[in-house]
Amino acid sequence: MTTNYHTQRVASELEEPVREANELARKLGLEPYPVNYWIVDNDEMNQLIAYDGFQERYPHWRWGMKFDRQQKTNQFIGGKAFELVNNDDPSNAFLQESNSLADQKAVITHVEAHADFFANNRWFGLFTGDAPGSSPKAAAMLARHAKTIEAAIADPDVERSEVERWIDNVLCIEDVIDQHSAFVYQRVSEDDPDREDIEAALEGLGISEAVRREVFDEKWVERQREGGSMESFPETPDPDLLAFLREHGKQYDTEAERAREMEPWQREVLDALRTESYYFAPQRMTKVMNEGWAAYWESMMMGEEGFADDDEFIDYADHQARVLGSPGLNPYKLGKELWEYIENTENRREVVDKLLRVEGVTWRNFHDTVDLELVRELLEPRTPLAEVTRNRLDELASLGDAVDHDALERARAGEIDVDRYPWKVLTYEGLAERHYSLVKPQNGGVLRRITQADLERIGRYVLDDTLYGSVEEAIADVDRTAGWRRMAEVRASHNDVTFIDEFLTQEFVDRHDYFTYEYAHATGDYRATSTDATDVKKKLLLQFTNFGKPTIEVHDGNFGNRNELLLGHRYNGVALDIEQAKQTLVRVFELWGRPVNLMTIRKEVSEKDVEVARRRNREPKPTEQGILIRYDGMEFETSELDGDRVAAIEASDIDYDTKPEEWLA
Repeated sequence: MTTNYHTQRVASELEEPVREANELARKLGLEPYPVNYWIVDNDEMNQLIAYDGFQERYPHWRWGMKFDRQQKTNQFIGGKAFELVNNDDPSNAFLQESNSLADQKAVITHVEAHADFFANNRWFGLFTGDAPGSSPKAAAMLARHAKTIEAAIADPDVERSEVERWIDNVLCIEDVIDQHSAFVYQRVSEDDPDREDIEAALEGLGISEAVRREVFDEKWVERQREGGSMESFPETPDPDLLAFLREHGKQYDTEAERAREMEPWQREVLDALRTESYYFAPQRMTKVMNEGWAAYWESMMMGEEGFADDDEFIDYADHQARVLGSPGLNPYKLGKELWEYIENTENRREVVDKLLRVEGVTWRNFHDTVDLELVRELLEPRTPLAEVTRNRLDELASLGDAVDHDALERARAGEIDVDRYPWKVLTYEGLAERHYSLVKPQNGGVLRRITQADLERIGRYVLDDTLYGSVEEAIADVDRTAGWRRMAEVRASHNDVTFIDEFLTQEFVDRHDYFTYEYAHATGDYRATSTDATDVKKKLLLQFTNFGKPTIEVHDGNFGNRNELLLGHRYNGVALDIEQAKQTLVRVFELWGRPVNLMTIRKEVSEKDVEVARRRNREPKPTEQGILIRYDGMEFETSELDGDRVAAIEASDIDYDTKPEEWLA
């Protein structure tokens, strides 16, 4: 990392913001990994981005390609990476030395929230395990993998191009793993029981070594292994293709024109890259949640809690507006909006639950009997919490568990600057009241938007419905931490798919103006199609399920009783790019060593159908045909797939088409 004077000065300036941001994050209920902060220049940042956030990776041409692309993006398109943080314990965060102080403070708060997410989301725990104190130890792991591959390249008996080709093969299918299961380094023993059984039988025959070498040579033993079983395996489709290839794959010997066992270095490389795929999978599975979580808490700390000084706030607001306003599917914006929606709806549920226990209030008459303006006024934070200053310290003393009384005494003694850091004298409960979401101006309509259906649903669980004699009594009993606690529960258990599936509701879609659009074959352009939450959810889930990539599974490792590999594309209405699929089969062939097959469904629209549909002002209906693509190392063969195999790969309950029946009429 850079060690010049300017960098040292920047690092010195950030010591206090780093310390205070971590303390504030913990006051707000976050539990981040410890974070090491590094100051880097632009070239170093581009290298780290190319290396996926780490300082040491295995030698391969793709890092240079990614570095060049990042450099050209900065140069010709504009924009820069303000920070980069990796999932490790401790985490490592890299900050651009060219950032303004306002930007540095913003990214530090952002990083603390990321480190909390890494440490507490269960999907990251699938890699590290659930044991207390378990850690990804990612930097050390990636450094070991780098040395493993460097050793293979340095081997005089192995060509560098051969190693790179092998890496390329694996990287083509790096995402074809079982991302929803805990990582297991090796699923089976490296021993080969079939070979041991054959060799044991030969020894039992009592034949001479000369006869054994002449008649029962290595090729004969291999043929017995390959042809000795009529069984298909696995019993159920296996989503972890990399593990299956590690267990049963071979390399193809072009000179001998036959499969042979992988070399030790090939298995080691496959193991290393599969391990890395499992390590990086949770980050891809939680992109919206993680970035939204970080954006939410960054905004809370920098804006609402005043971590940005008065002279820094405008720069910070501009910085976040540009991030949240980036075009396309923006994970920061979508994620932050969903987190705010979860907070608001949970706080609303808590308030309504209390109000339905007021004498005379039911879910049927709620809107007629409850003065929601009064409720909003009663929910406002108590004045000493909203305006913490040195002059109000005595008023805080009477606020019970909302105040950190030890810190309050230190503030009275002048040890804490409460005008600069007011949060230091408050507890989690006090901060929750101070930043209660339902009284913020942008959330003024949340209580009014509750529907009769929601009121009825909450009312079903109100058994003791006369706890309070007045609205004032009920609001005084509201738990102001409900929203944040619900957010923490969701942060711990969900990934992007479940997050969007559960919380993207019609209320959310209407509030934020989401809609779907489709390509119209008849008109040759894109048209808005739906504002229904179900349709919006379909389109978003398509982009996040399986990282937005086709789902491929192993269906048979002994297809046709010829030791051929049979893969199946789990068809969801979105067809494969057949040419790309064929290129990938070439790579898989080199990892399997024998012919490979792929089942999929081809979706086609003929020019005639398009023309007829255009004249009738409607969309053509595509034809779907199940096909089997086979590659034997020399050529491709495509044949029709029988009905049973089509049924095995098609999804009957998922359809990502959101076009209404008469959408062009």
